[in-house]
Amino acid sequence: QVQLAESGGGLVQPGASLRLSCAASGNTIRLGAMGWYRQAPGKQRELVATITSRGNTDYGDSVKDRFTISRDNAKDTVYLQMNSLKPEDTAVYYCNAVGRFGNNYWGQGTQVTVSS
Repeated sequence: QVQLAESGGGLVQPGASLRLSCAASGNTIRLGAMGWYRQAPGKQRELVATITSRGNTDYGDSVKDRFTISRDNAKDTVYLQMNSLKPEDTAVYYCNAVGRFGNNYWGQGTQVTVSS
């Protein structure tokens, strides 16, 4: 089993920045890709960004050039730096990790609200 603990959400104004963190614990040996997804009210969960253990990244179209995902393999932690936040970025952000046998693990989510 892998447990994921997210932190860093909050309420910010448009144009501001936030940094999310997600630390994995438990059976983290040979942990696979880690990433972030988000879900806004009334919408489906969507990809924000993912990163493999080797550092290969993928981003959702709506966050490219504004968000940056990074990873510290020694700490089993993934980060999401969010710049130039927009009201449409408001959502619950979920951390995801793929375990050594391909299992998908999810965090409990952290709320990000962008509003003036």
